[in-house]
Amino acid sequence: MLLALAAFQPLKADEGMWLPALISERIADMKAKGFKLSADDIYSINKASLKDAVVLFGSGCTGELVSDQGLLFTNHHCGYGYIQKHSSVEHDYLKDGFWAMNRSQELPNKGLSVSFLEYMEDVTSKVLKGYKPSMSERQRDSIIRVNSQRLTAAAMAKGKGLNANVEGLYYGNQYFLFVFKVFKDVRLVGAPPSSIGKFGGDTDNWMWPRHTGDFSIFRVYADKENNPAEYSEENVPYRPKKFFKISLGGVKEGDFTFVYGCPGSTKEYVTSDEVRYTAEVSDPQKIALRTQRLDIQKKYMSQNQAVRIQYSSKNASVANAWKKWQGEEKGIKKMKTVESKKAYEKRFKEWAKGNRYNGVLEKLEALYAERNPYFLAYEYYTETIRTIELLNLASNVTSHLRSFDAKNNYTESFFKDYYQPIDEEIFVAMVTSFNNNMEERFKPQYLKDALKKYGSVEEWKEYIFKNSLFTDKAKVLALTEKDLDKAKSDPAFEMFEAFYHWYNSELRPTINRLNSEIRVAYRDYMQGQMDFEKNKQFYPDANLTLRVAYGHIKGFSPADAIYYKPFSTLKGIIEKDNPDIFDYNIPQKLRDIYAEGGHEAQPVCFLATNHTTGGNSGSPVLDANGNLIGINFDRVWEGTMSDIAYDPEICRNISLDVRYVLFNIEHIGGAKYLLDEMVFVK
Repeated sequence: MLLALAAFQPLKADEGMWLPALISERIADMKAKGFKLSADDIYSINKASLKDAVVLFGSGCTGELVSDQGLLFTNHHCGYGYIQKHSSVEHDYLKDGFWAMNRSQELPNKGLSVSFLEYMEDVTSKVLKGYKPSMSERQRDSIIRVNSQRLTAAAMAKGKGLNANVEGLYYGNQYFLFVFKVFKDVRLVGAPPSSIGKFGGDTDNWMWPRHTGDFSIFRVYADKENNPAEYSEENVPYRPKKFFKISLGGVKEGDFTFVYGCPGSTKEYVTSDEVRYTAEVSDPQKIALRTQRLDIQKKYMSQNQAVRIQYSSKNASVANAWKKWQGEEKGIKKMKTVESKKAYEKRFKEWAKGNRYNGVLEKLEALYAERNPYFLAYEYYTETIRTIELLNLASNVTSHLRSFDAKNNYTESFFKDYYQPIDEEIFVAMVTSFNNNMEERFKPQYLKDALKKYGSVEEWKEYIFKNSLFTDKAKVLALTEKDLDKAKSDPAFEMFEAFYHWYNSELRPTINRLNSEIRVAYRDYMQGQMDFEKNKQFYPDANLTLRVAYGHIKGFSPADAIYYKPFSTLKGIIEKDNPDIFDYNIPQKLRDIYAEGGHEAQPVCFLATNHTTGGNSGSPVLDANGNLIGINFDRVWEGTMSDIAYDPEICRNISLDVRYVLFNIEHIGGAKYLLDEMVFVK
């Protein structure tokens, strides 16, 4: 089995996202590269360790505790949605920033939680208890489900605020139980203005050199016994088992770096078919569709401040993956990843002749050939029809009619950030793209009938938006359970339901069946790869659980005659400053500070070779002694294919130097009191 593998050879330099509970297997390599602490300092269930200062922030980012009073750092873009919810034209915290000057001014955030990992445990034998190789895949899944539910229920019964889940690693060859303590009272403490927190906007996103002050500050609250609790004015700041000391000593090229966070999703062990589909089919299609949506949103956002506030978070969300996919596509082609995968698969096939892995690659190839047309249709549906906001409103409200308060809360939230002209234009663009590019065999009959009835997408749009009650907030708020038939006969709901029924009946069954077969084949192929390369240590793909990635500070050369240094400074911000361009219009206060002199070399960001991905946003970047030196927030555009193939020459993570965070707290926010609760080391 996996844990029986020994005598591993190192992977490519600094590659890997390692499980903290098994970090003792990597500690010798970490120490050889400069790490000064022990494996128990990284992860321990018997004493406070670095893991106790790291949280899953919300459901897709990481954060870190920096004081004994629950103070937490994460990225500005991780807190962006919550900052936006507190913003209005009168109090534009996105534009102007927000700083609580005392505890009473800290803002609660409904729905936001942070999760501390209590412990993780290999439960492979417990999860597979009762399974026999002669059983069907359905029987295996049933046994895993029942055993996992028993394990998680037992774990959660041991304490207040606990949550647990069992995760399959290596495509189900191994299973781990992860137990978290979840805190639901998390309050906004500080955020720089977007001209700092999002400096460079979409233009600089995923790029180097970077000068973005991508941070926000929150505080975790608990009840008076220091246990998780729902929001209450009686709650007090959480007293963590561990918090990070902050290094003021600075960093230099070659220094050891250590990222402790929750990477979201990677596909390091997939076949050439999956890589080819990603780079040559999926990414280009999705990029083109999102380009249309972004252009429409930006057109209206540039014309109206209120619309800019409404759509800032939505636009940033659309743009983030849009630009990442561009770099991923380019990187896969530049690295010739498809070709290198094919070469590896050729060697694997030769080795597999005569053993139980013979034919597994051919099986995967056939499954992909059958699945990919269906999966592309699903992706196209997701990136077009499912992006029309009015349709989503109609569906969600109709499903919540039996819960009046839930329906009204959702409605209020929706209309706060809704601008109908944007949605109407996106309707026309997305339905047109769907109709023009979808294979004829996959087009719903509803679509064909509607276009025949209305004559054009534009006329269809006019009918829906003029006749749907869901465009009127007052009418939506007035709906009750008695109006269910009325809601279901609405043209917006009918359109949503027609496409959703098409997806459920024409695409989903086939995709689910084939994905299940692909998953089973990958379980064999994954174990086969490990048997084929017995001297290689394999790390599991990311799945939003806590991982360790280590490396060192280093620049890179993306192209001939170009070399990027690994540091950026305040001087670079001033060089980019342009009051006529929204993304580069910095606060006047920052200009004034720079003009006074003495801050030209103020560190802003740095590069390192840590293997990161989405979910690592907000992760603490630590030095060799476990002190905080930065906050991870991005990767370089040329290296975004690291979710599929890591290249040590160009894969770099981008981090915010913690000294720039401190600079902003003091000089831009005027909240120097926050520094008093932190601990600094040189």
